[in-house]
Amino acid sequence: MKLGKEKIYFENKNIRIINDDFLKTDYIKDNSIDLIVTSPPYNVDIKYGSYNDRMPYKVYLEFTGAWLDKAYKVLKEDGRFCLNIPLDKNKGGQQSVYADIISIAKKIGWKYHSTIVWNEQNISRRTAWGSWLSARAPYVIAPVEMIAILYKKRWKKLSGSGKSDIEKKEFVEWTNGVWTFMGESKKRVGHPAPFPVELPKRCIKLFTFTGDTVLDPFLGSGTTLIACKLLNRKGIGVEIDKKYCEIAKRRLLKETKTQIEINI
Repeated sequence: MKLGKEKIYFENKNIRIINDDFLKTDYIKDNSIDLIVTSPPYNVDIKYGSYNDRMPYKVYLEFTGAWLDKAYKVLKEDGRFCLNIPLDKNKGGQQSVYADIISIAKKIGWKYHSTIVWNEQNISRRTAWGSWLSARAPYVIAPVEMIAILYKKRWKKLSGSGKSDIEKKEFVEWTNGVWTFMGESKKRVGHPAPFPVELPKRCIKLFTFTGDTVLDPFLGSGTTLIACKLLNRKGIGVEIDKKYCEIAKRRLLKETKTQIEINI
């Protein structure tokens, strides 16, 4: 079946924004993606426009399994997956989010490679202590997020251009499994849960060759596509909310143009 372009919100050379539900979209071919970089909804009652971020945990895990299965199908045999998720969750009850999602991924067929701990340096945001200065019921909260590195069939990458653009200093620093850099401002980008360009930038340079195709199935404010554009990769972003598609488009045009001008 030949698809029209009614769901394509924006397209420019090697960058495409698809305004659709990732679980339902037919705009991405199976076995076509080299790398997936994404941060899915955390189910912590963030006020998105077109998504319920406050569902029962069991339902959330079922949703997670469904989209992980779809992601598995669109990835190439030697494709990689950088999944930014919380270590755990305490809002609405303690849950071992990271462990539960990795378990689901393995059942689907994903193979585990490693985990990067992202120190977002946000400990100052903490407001919940449980029982203050008491052993009665204290909360232990780790001010970090996880980036799970998974792959489909084989870790060794045989497809693509074979050309890497990562520098020696970057390779040495980024293969250390603790990354420390600041998060992104919600106010600046106009999205309730953005991640900084530094995150997809590192993942893309470390795990893809130039010219590879990168997918973000929960595009949000468009950060992954900005990194793709700056790093000479093909980028596809799927976003269910039209408002966020527009934010992603504007950021892409503004921030990549500015960066290119600076590089010149």
